[in-house]
Amino acid sequence: MFGKLSVFLILLLPLAAQIPQPDGGSVQPGELPAHWLTGGPKCMETPDWQVQEYNEDFYVLRESGCVHYEKPFLYLIFGKDRALLQDSGAGKATTRVIVDQVMGRWLERKQRHSIPLLVVHSHSHGDHTAGDSQLAARPMTEVVPATVAGVKKAYGIRNWPLEIGHIDLGGRTIDAIGVPGHDAAAVALYDRATGVLLTGDNLYPGRLYVRDWPAFTASAQRLVDFTKGRVVTHILGNHIEQRDIPYREYTIGSMFQPQEHALELTRGHLLELNDALTSSGGKPARLAYRDFTVWPMTPEVEREMNQIEHENSARQRKNMWRQPESTGDLK
Repeated sequence: MFGKLSVFLILLLPLAAQIPQPDGGSVQPGELPAHWLTGGPKCMETPDWQVQEYNEDFYVLRESGCVHYEKPFLYLIFGKDRALLQDSGAGKATTRVIVDQVMGRWLERKQRHSIPLLVVHSHSHGDHTAGDSQLAARPMTEVVPATVAGVKKAYGIRNWPLEIGHIDLGGRTIDAIGVPGHDAAAVALYDRATGVLLTGDNLYPGRLYVRDWPAFTASAQRLVDFTKGRVVTHILGNHIEQRDIPYREYTIGSMFQPQEHALELTRGHLLELNDALTSSGGKPARLAYRDFTVWPMTPEVEREMNQIEHENSARQRKNMWRQPESTGDLK
């Protein structure tokens, strides 16, 4: 009896846990920093880009707030046959310079001469596409248009956004999940090698701007369904706007965020977001949670946010060479 019960429990194990032992399974480990550079306190001393080697084939690039207050994150992933870059930066981004540097060092490390680069986007907004033209002029580089048509073609998606797409980088498959709602062409990427889920502007520690509430709600459910039974080591979005104090965020336009939240979230945060959206009964509502907030975007809200961003950014840029360090939240 005990033997049959043991076999039964073993058969159920995959249903109860994503991996049977706490040994990492087949997922490649990586490392994220305890703190990211933001935008100061002295912009003369702050590099335009911070490069984090998650592991030797996966890199996180963060643009400095001294360049643009959005401080977006970019992701560079290498396979055997080609590399993939998600997003190209904001403002007057020197994206090609940093990409050339990281790729050049990767090639030296791997004792290779070249590798093609595919540039894709989390979505079409300007703070994620500013470096497209400079990358399009780069040899052996293809830039996928940040449009629904471009996304469908690149990932082989016929039934957008319901069908899951894929890209093979050579021994490394990236899954693509359509997540419209913040933007019509928004895509989340899942790296099977590391278990990292890249959620763009649909989920990160900050303000989640929702322009199409039904589509955004459906996209959150789609991510929950996709991740069920899969290993999710980290959820990494495009920004950090939340403080390391629960329920507190930095004002829009803040270039310097010395007490910001960690970048990485978990599948628990995705479940929390999905529950918040489904519990709303389809009615858009502003919702504040511990590690993120949900903002339905109307023309009135957008005008209000643009005004706050302009005023706050102007105040901080006056002090960009020596920011006050006492609060880091200059309202």
